[in-house]
Amino acid sequence: MVVCILFILLLYGGFLLCLLMPGPRYLDSERRVPAPAPKLTADAVWSGRFMEEFESYGMDAFPFREFFRRMKALTAGGIFQRQDNNGIYVADGFISAMEYPFHEESLDRAAERFRYIYDKYLTDENRVFLSVIPDKNCFLAGISGRLSMDYEEFEEQMAAKADFAEYIRISDLLERDDYYRTDTHWRQERIIDVAERLAQSMGITLSGNYEIHEVEQDFYGVYYGQAALPLEPDRIWYLTGGAIDNCRVYDWQNGRTIPVYDMESAKGRDPYEMFLSGSLSLITIENPNASTDKSLVIFRDSFGSSIAPLLIDGYSRITLADIRYIHPDLLGKFVDFEACDVLFLYSTLVLNHSDAIK
Repeated sequence: MVVCILFILLLYGGFLLCLLMPGPRYLDSERRVPAPAPKLTADAVWSGRFMEEFESYGMDAFPFREFFRRMKALTAGGIFQRQDNNGIYVADGFISAMEYPFHEESLDRAAERFRYIYDKYLTDENRVFLSVIPDKNCFLAGISGRLSMDYEEFEEQMAAKADFAEYIRISDLLERDDYYRTDTHWRQERIIDVAERLAQSMGITLSGNYEIHEVEQDFYGVYYGQAALPLEPDRIWYLTGGAIDNCRVYDWQNGRTIPVYDMESAKGRDPYEMFLSGSLSLITIENPNASTDKSLVIFRDSFGSSIAPLLIDGYSRITLADIRYIHPDLLGKFVDFEACDVLFLYSTLVLNHSDAIK
């Protein structure tokens, strides 16, 4: 009788809570809007779409959802000793996603899209470079016993498929501590040597005179919400000095001038967006005090937002294009490719899932 009564209380009590408690407007831990309640129509029910949409809505609107997510994560790792929770794991206080397996067809697609840009806009006057940024799993999986793809083979194949570009290896300069503990991205104050490697390979010189500043707000990265575990937050540090202090940044997507570091975004839901206001489709950085008229076009993902300001010392103009959000055919209206340097700078996270590239 006790079991039956408890079951009835849980079943109908949960039902009443779902009806009476308002659902969340935004899922802060996962940085997304919850699934909306589906419309009840005969066509939706008959096709099965209603129940599919209701399942997503029910999971997002369930009372005390974050509490149950945390309990599930703690139970999976602490009691059942699972290696991951929905592909997310914690090792030495760092949260990462298991990037596995290696999708060669995804590299083929990325190389094909890069070659399309090369054939459409570039000539022998352009110097073209490629560099692959390894994700954090590269440095955590092996020592923690998680699944991991062969990152060295990944780099070699990407370089071979994009043979029109000179490959710049940077993975040997990186390590676990160069990344945020709770986020996917690298830390700007720890990639000065990466910027110098890229600059040297492209034939430019950087001043290297930087000052380090700390953002006062705690930083809970994207992996923090996905892990649903009680872990310490990160801190964001950023660099000023040299050409960074005087450069001008223009956001073509929204038709506005923006700062190099958007301190309002540092207080928002994703503080990493403080670097060049996040993943905008097309922006330009101009260096009015440049001693050269050379320009650089970087095809990039979100990792490029924090390293691009470190390269402005060597150029009069840097254009950042994110072809996940703008089609390459539109670039000719905004970007002058004549005799400029071109750098394809992408993380393994994007290259191994290149469907997002237009």
